[in-house]
Amino acid sequence: MSLPDRFIAALRRIGSFLPDGRTGKNLSYPMADFALAAFAPFFMQSPSFLAHQRHLETAQGRSNCQTLFGMNKIPCDNRVRAMLDPVDPAHFYPLFGDIVAALQQSGGMDSLRCLDGRLLIALDGTEYHCSREIHCPNCSHRKRGKNPAQPKSGDKIEYFHAMLAATVVTPGHNRAIPLEPEFIVPQDGHEKQDCESRAARRWLAAHGTQYQRFDPVYLGDDLFSRQPICEAVLAAGGHFLFVCKPDSHKTIEDFRAGIQPETLTEQVRCGKKRTTYRYRWLNGVPLRGDEKSIEVNWFGVEICDDKGVVTYRNSFISDLPVDRGNVAAMVAAGRARWKIENEAFNVLKTKGYNLEHNFGHGTQHLSSVLATLNLLAFACHAVCDIADKGWKAARRELVVRQGFFQTLVALTAYLLFPSWHQLLQTMAFARPPPQPP
Repeated sequence: MSLPDRFIAALRRIGSFLPDGRTGKNLSYPMADFALAAFAPFFMQSPSFLAHQRHLETAQGRSNCQTLFGMNKIPCDNRVRAMLDPVDPAHFYPLFGDIVAALQQSGGMDSLRCLDGRLLIALDGTEYHCSREIHCPNCSHRKRGKNPAQPKSGDKIEYFHAMLAATVVTPGHNRAIPLEPEFIVPQDGHEKQDCESRAARRWLAAHGTQYQRFDPVYLGDDLFSRQPICEAVLAAGGHFLFVCKPDSHKTIEDFRAGIQPETLTEQVRCGKKRTTYRYRWLNGVPLRGDEKSIEVNWFGVEICDDKGVVTYRNSFISDLPVDRGNVAAMVAAGRARWKIENEAFNVLKTKGYNLEHNFGHGTQHLSSVLATLNLLAFACHAVCDIADKGWKAARRELVVRQGFFQTLVALTAYLLFPSWHQLLQTMAFARPPPQPP
């Protein structure tokens, strides 16, 4: 069974257990059909996929919605939104575990390990919906200032959805694997709005133990290099490696001022140009200035071009010990945090997944459910790129990502495929699928 067939079967199994509050009509549609109908457009990178698939039913009453996505019937778009709105997105989280398990079983996880076999998990927040009119109880909000061109305009309230994303990244690897998100939503009993820091601690409490077997190292920007998050990482059985800016960590800077850190200088030649890396590190540094402060290990890097001009400078903290043998690898791991922006958020927002597009907002959880299914589609694609032979063969043949998905949509518009294996064989080797008698 190909990985796409396996993932869709797992989603159908999860969908069959979704809570169903229907009465009267539409009882003939299983809840799994609604989940699969919402997932299909993201997997095919076609926002109009559902409407498009209505024209694919053959005289035998079958379509690629049934053979490729396992739907019994094709529900209408509005009904899909109405049925998924009350569903908590956490119902779909087990599929992330199935995706990671498939990657591990295929051996593809080995290519993502670094720092003595550990897994890097980058944490960062992103918005995926923003409007001044459409909102729901799960929206966060902010005030925008007056428009200078319209003096009489007052402050505008802007509603938005955001989430804390956790993504597996690796230096030198062009694939990022999304894990379960933690949505930044108003919390019961809290007057202040939710934020990335609290969402990160909830994520670690909810999911940290299930990834403990990978001895994970959590990456994050300067926002995360605070003691509560560092302690939450350690409590979840992980390690932390966070950006640590001098301006926001006065205690560390004061402590370093009286101590000469260890140093290492390396030069790397690229063609005729030479790049210089200057590393510094100091172990056992207090994170903050009180008696309850934990100790962290600080390290930094400066990168200079062949003319001696500094082109990059940054510093980090970690609970992992830093020495001459691993400081370069630690810096490379810390810099890999940017991959959650480049290989994850940028792809999700600009490369066909349309994460910021309003596929449906709803009045309860719909926006979060659709964002979760979108992340699942991206995770499936990323794992298939690494571990599925048929998928990789089709990608090699079609080369460009956009061309791959355009071909996927075009073929399913005219031909009925009994499985994803047959579809990928057609794409990779121009083998037409067997047609029903």
